Amino acid sequence: MNPAATRSRLRWEIAIVLALSFGASAVYAIVSLIERLSRDTALAQQTTTINSSLSERPVFDLISQLLSFGFGLAPVALVVFLLWRPRRPHLAHLGLGGQSRWGRETLGGVGLAALIGIPGIGFYLVSKAIGINLTVVPTALDAYWWTVPVLILHALRAALTEELIVVAYLFDRLRRLGVGTVAIIVSSALLRGSYHLYQGFGGFLGNVIMGLVFGWAYHRFGRSLPLVVAHWILDIVSFAGYPLALALWPALFGVSGS
Repeated sequence: MNPAATRSRLRWEIAIVLALSFGASAVYAIVSLIERLSRDTALAQQTTTINSSLSERPVFDLISQLLSFGFGLAPVALVVFLLWRPRRPHLAHLGLGGQSRWGRETLGGVGLAALIGIPGIGFYLVSKAIGINLTVVPTALDAYWWTVPVLILHALRAALTEELIVVAYLFDRLRRLGVGTVAIIVSSALLRGSYHLYQGFGGFLGNVIMGLVFGWAYHRFGRSLPLVVAHWILDIVSFAGYPLALALWPALFGVSGS
């Protein structure tokens, strides 16, 4: 296949993968933000929920949550299929496999989570205070025996899909198209921010910053595991820790203490 045809095929592949994943999410997020801004209510007084109930009946809610988790990983399966190498390490193009130091990379992920998470809380509160962000409710699930495990699974799905598609996959494909490193990091970060626009401009800016840090780390070390671990930790703390934080500091979330 000639180079021009290969480049065209790669562009179409990227477009299809993003249309099935975060490109579509970005479009929906933009439309959602425009709709929110057109309301009479101020942005900071509006609420958006990340994890909500999918059925009024607990058993069917659980089944639906698990189905959402499973089918939500389909885009990851697609990029694994596209970037699979016949020789070991099979997932080298996704920054996985090979001479991996699991303990060291996991520890690196913990450090990344602390680097992003601690300032991120303050950034969210400031964004909401100055009126550029909605009130983000990480979970509105009722308290069942399965609630926390399901939230941990949803956090894992978000970590795998975002880091393996928005970072590892996109880096590999854009490099093949001859795009420079800085442009790749910025493009990945802007994509990450765009599909968080449903949270408001604060969510966009915060996730762009996170994307720049994660993109630099991936370029520097070429490993996906630290990014996945960091993202998973951040979302576990956000999803499962929200009810506790709401009970301890209701005023921060716009909830009356009475």
